[in-house]
Amino acid sequence: MVKITLGVDGMMCGHCEAHVNDCVRNGFDVKSVKSDHKKNETVIIADNELSEEKLTEEIGKTGYKVTSYKSEPYEKKGLFSFGS
Repeated sequence: MVKITLGVDGMMCGHCEAHVNDCVRNGFDVKSVKSDHKKNETVIIADNELSEEKLTEEIGKTGYKVTSYKSEPYEKKGLFSFGS
């Protein structure tokens, strides 16, 4: 799994966050997506790497600008993960 953190410029409120989240959910196979307009970022958890170009293009269509892209391995943290 991967954790992708995007810098997203232009989000001003919760509705903006919802627009970006819906765009990502509808256009890509993701486990979760959460945007924060105060931090100007969107965090995506997915099984596989997502195309930076396609994310930038799709989010751009909604009126927001992707300003950064960071991808890193992600391990699910849970109650029973300590034994792994």
